Amino acid sequence: MNKLNDHLLALTSVVSRDVHHPGHAKALAYLKEQLGAMGVQVDSYRNVYQGIPLESLLVTIDPLNAPPTAGWIMICAHYDSISNRSPNWNPGITAAPGADDNGTGTAALLEYARILSANRASLTHRVVLAFFDGEELFFKGSGAYVTTLPKPYPYSAVINIDMVGFNPITDRLDLIWYTDGSAGLRDKLIAANDRYAIGISPLNAQFAGDGTTILDAAPFGLAGMAAVALVQRYGENDATFPGNYTFHTVNDTPANVSNRRLWLKAAKLALAAALDLATAN
Repeated sequence: MNKLNDHLLALTSVVSRDVHHPGHAKALAYLKEQLGAMGVQVDSYRNVYQGIPLESLLVTIDPLNAPPTAGWIMICAHYDSISNRSPNWNPGITAAPGADDNGTGTAALLEYARILSANRASLTHRVVLAFFDGEELFFKGSGAYVTTLPKPYPYSAVINIDMVGFNPITDRLDLIWYTDGSAGLRDKLIAANDRYAIGISPLNAQFAGDGTTILDAAPFGLAGMAAVALVQRYGENDATFPGNYTFHTVNDTPANVSNRRLWLKAAKLALAAALDLATAN
């Protein structure tokens, strides 16, 4: 938990990770520095949206002792932020700390890189950790990346972790899934939550038939790949979730990541499910 928190503080210290703000480049530099220190393979995927350059990072972790078998596993999170719900918002100067959205998921990916790079001997499949840019512009980084993939698609599973640190009432998360091709992966995450006694409850599976969920899992799932997203809520507030009114505002700060226990559980579930898949014969 300490390492997750350290990464969260570093990512929010740049003031904003909005693609229009100078803090975005500082956050990207931090990610590259941390990953470089781990010695993992890092490739940049660059695209441009409406004149805005975007840079996503793809960390490839292959099995140690043999070529990877077919079916790559991706865990992804977006590192950009936005505070467009703040009064007088100006993306070039307004703070957008993006602690919950999505410093929580980005910090988890950094920890996955450290853990997986030290445990390559157990892998049978390639694992790709994708730090996507431009999600707050309606997944413009991940959406563009999907269009570059060859067919048949190399990924057999995509797990997205996004906004998983706020809920002062319960340890609830929503599990978003796309098309019948994602149903099996949905069930694997539900089973992993039970098998490893991770304790996310309720883990609320929700079907998403289109991209209005604005999650990086969407372009993968809608293209027919098995893709799911762990997120704190999609839908109406209820007795298990009071509503997070700090997201997309200047108040999405580390102090308002109110459920660190849930954040750790979400990080554990995404990694446990990915490892079940990445170590299978």
